[in-house]
Amino acid sequence: MGAEELFLTHRGLLFTVAYEMLGSAADAEDVVQEAWLRWADIGDAGRAEVRDSRSYLVRVVTRQALNRLRTLARRKEEYVGAWLPEPLLTSPDVAKDVELAESVSIAMLTVLETLTPVERAVFVLREVFDVPYDEIAPALDKTPAAVRQIAHRAREHVAARRPRMQVDQEEQRAVLERFLTAIHSGDLKGLLDVLAPDVVMVADGGGLAAAVRHPIVGGNRVAGLLSRFPTLAPGARIATVWLNGALALRIDAAGDFDTAVSVVVESGRITRLYAMRNPHKMARLDKEVTLSR
Repeated sequence: MGAEELFLTHRGLLFTVAYEMLGSAADAEDVVQEAWLRWADIGDAGRAEVRDSRSYLVRVVTRQALNRLRTLARRKEEYVGAWLPEPLLTSPDVAKDVELAESVSIAMLTVLETLTPVERAVFVLREVFDVPYDEIAPALDKTPAAVRQIAHRAREHVAARRPRMQVDQEEQRAVLERFLTAIHSGDLKGLLDVLAPDVVMVADGGGLAAAVRHPIVGGNRVAGLLSRFPTLAPGARIATVWLNGALALRIDAAGDFDTAVSVVVESGRITRLYAMRNPHKMARLDKEVTLSR
């Protein structure tokens, strides 16, 4: 198998690792490209010495992604308003792998943002991709024992913040349909019925699109804002779409994919709303992305 063909067999995995570490499809693509250049540069002799190409390439991607994470951290300090991950257009098949779908969900990626770069790398590699501690260690220049401790700390941190309810696709679809109907008609009562009393809405405009700068908390406040949608965005179309392995919403204004909305459903009601409006993050939503573990 040639160098390029071998690399391509792992490309979906490498992109998924990079994306889960970075929350940015654009940066993940850059990291994968850098990994390809390194893979090509070592030549046939160097590749012949690689016993496990998958582990080797994951290690390369991890190191490159860690470097990017530090750059992104500085960029986010200057970001206007809340920062949310870049959404991905995925096929319904991704949802069949429940663990993969959860790991790439906007809700989970938002939780991963609260980890340190090293904790995030360890959590993604260990909890999502089941990489052994002794393989993670050299990628981070740490001992397996240290990696194990980091994994334990990251696991506890994530467990305390991740959504706790598993929702099947039919329940998700039913809740979204109720939500869509209420928004289209500006039905305040309908919105209050479908939103949890402690619902949180976060919007990301990046200073380039109108968006609330801080999270809005509470069913009354969120419903009051969303009930004005028909007036604020006359003629806009809302439809369901598969984003990050789950059913979500897309809002089209003036013929363009204007806003991506990811939701968390618990006990038949929406507890989290993530509205991504930064146009730079909408640029890749015209093509499905291949994700794999």
